[in-house]
Amino acid sequence: MVSWLGFELRVALRFLREGRMQTLLIIVGVAAGVAVVAYISALISGLQGSTLTKTLGAQAHITLRSLDDAVTPARLADGTPALTETQPRVQRLRSVANWQALLPLLEQMETIAAVSPMVSGSGLALRGEATQAIALMGVELDRYDRIVSLRSKVVSGTARLDPGEAILGRDLAADLGVRVGDRVTLQTTVGGRNVSDALRVTALVDLGVRDLNRRTVFVPLRAAQSLLGLPGGATVLDMTLKDVWTASELAAKLRERYPYKVESWQENNAQLVSALNAQSVSTSLIRGVVMIVVVLGIASVLVVSVVQKRREIGILRAMGATRGQVLRIFLLQGAVVGAIGSALGIVLAVALIWLFTHFVRGSDGLPLFSITLPLATALKVAGIAPLCGVLAAIAPARRAAAMDPAQAIRI
Repeated sequence: MVSWLGFELRVALRFLREGRMQTLLIIVGVAAGVAVVAYISALISGLQGSTLTKTLGAQAHITLRSLDDAVTPARLADGTPALTETQPRVQRLRSVANWQALLPLLEQMETIAAVSPMVSGSGLALRGEATQAIALMGVELDRYDRIVSLRSKVVSGTARLDPGEAILGRDLAADLGVRVGDRVTLQTTVGGRNVSDALRVTALVDLGVRDLNRRTVFVPLRAAQSLLGLPGGATVLDMTLKDVWTASELAAKLRERYPYKVESWQENNAQLVSALNAQSVSTSLIRGVVMIVVVLGIASVLVVSVVQKRREIGILRAMGATRGQVLRIFLLQGAVVGAIGSALGIVLAVALIWLFTHFVRGSDGLPLFSITLPLATALKVAGIAPLCGVLAAIAPARRAAAMDPAQAIRI
């Protein structure tokens, strides 16, 4: 193949060298376009990854709870409802029925990476004269750590939840004046009576959201069961998945299979999902517009080249060059320009990513989020430019191949 393309390639490169300024400008244009596409792709991918990490870093991908209590209207003998309006029932704290038997069934599913039982409810944290409303979360630390990587969020102390121990959000600890090693009293109301327990703080955590840091207390599962009046119970089964984007589909399957209330993170973060989809659509539009600009730029240069090289084309045809060879000469010009431009564009994109990573910082002095250009993305973007170059060269190449040799030389 190289041998029969040798003539066309030599002529194509010679034409490009003779129009150095035009060739340089279009290569720079292609490189800029490829750099923009690669950089925007990496930027949006990094931003979405950072957003998902922060959002899902403190919550499960899927939660399973008991169904809400509902009032069934009374009916007459003929089936006509006797009441036209019913008042919703107050929702009480309930355990997931048969959660101990359900736990191993969920863990055996291939798409689920981890399952963790939890007892959650509200209460008060007391320390001297300070009183703070809290969200009490009873967990098995090893299981729950696989859901939200709780140990990696520790900012002080060592994450440990043995009997009589607790882990607090950093802002809640500041509000209570509590440090690692201090004791804090947790109080709840069960059946009209107050239940309290004094626990030692083993660690302070940063969950990434100030509101969570200000009200979250983690205690052993058994301690939460006692404080909330649910001996042996679990109000929630948290699940994390191997692929976060399968959460909605898996939640629907679990709802069909089991009589529980199952919610995915997409359902609980509908606005976030809409924002991520909008970002993806915007990125695709930017890629498309940039590629159209690249195609038009290459095509315009090659059209001018055809006009400038009419005499040379006529001479080549008169010397025996076929229309197919002339066609391939200009197609090769488009491919060469696209290939060189794409290589330079990837280098420029890597430089832009390095500048962003090293010079764009947040208020804490750290990079806003991590940006990388995966090899697969770089190769995909780099392969688009030569393809665009060939597509852009089709019209000029067909025009050049259709020239009459005698008229071209005469002009």
